[in-house]
Amino acid sequence: MSIPNYDDAIRKADVLLEALSWIRQFRGRHVVIKLGGSTMEETEAVQQLLTDVIFLESVGMRPILVHGGGKAINKAMDAAGITPRFVQGRRYTDDATLDIVAQVLAGDICQSIVNEINRQGGDAVGLSYLTVNCLLGRKLTLAGSQSEQIDLGRVGEVTEIDRDLLLSTCRQGRIPVLPSVALDSAGGKLNVNADTAAAAVARMIQAEKLVFLSDVPGIYLDRKDPSTLQSHLNSAQCQDLIREGIIDAGMVPKVEAALEALAAGVKKVHIVDARIPHSVLLEVYSNAGVGTEIVL
Repeated sequence: MSIPNYDDAIRKADVLLEALSWIRQFRGRHVVIKLGGSTMEETEAVQQLLTDVIFLESVGMRPILVHGGGKAINKAMDAAGITPRFVQGRRYTDDATLDIVAQVLAGDICQSIVNEINRQGGDAVGLSYLTVNCLLGRKLTLAGSQSEQIDLGRVGEVTEIDRDLLLSTCRQGRIPVLPSVALDSAGGKLNVNADTAAAAVARMIQAEKLVFLSDVPGIYLDRKDPSTLQSHLNSAQCQDLIREGIIDAGMVPKVEAALEALAAGVKKVHIVDARIPHSVLLEVYSNAGVGTEIVL
């Protein structure tokens, strides 16, 4: 009589036991997840990510999704014959651009994320100016080289959220999905950087975790050398890396937003490659993680 080989089943049980302590620790805690980058164009990667988000909610965490959609906006602008214009890395947003940004983010992408979560058996709801608005903001200007203020059109920053709406949605077992479009005090729409929007939400609810999901695995000391991926950094180290130019380009606003969130009470910030299958679960519920975690 042959003896069954239980090795694979035992390995699976070991994984569950490793996750158990983290599941207990994070039960009832909020995690804000920002989805962006070229991953948004990869249907299978997005589906796997949303499966992970449903898992988080099913084991007691309270996930909140905030998303951008730069490439989809560029495609829609190209179809409309409008050439994108960027100022210091931010999209200049006139009225015609704003109409496209708002429709792509709050209409198309947000609804497709909600539909996919619901298709997989979760319970998601979009919170935006098209449904019930959650993000409030004001116009943003940037300082120029001569200390002058540079106008970006209808670009804004999040100054307030409907905290009661967001937290009650989570308590009901629903997954809020927030496009990075805010309303100003007059009810006008503002195009908001999704990284800073996610960080603002995490900061204002003092979330347990803020997770940036993109098409990069984390922070490298040398982007050409995969072995220099940093699994753990603190705020002071990040500030040094920014001053030295090692953290540069689009990673700077992401890390600066992360540091503001940490200073306001968010426990940890994670930068993770969404193209890695189940990267969210590996980062949150395993001892090693797969990206870069930043702490105060």
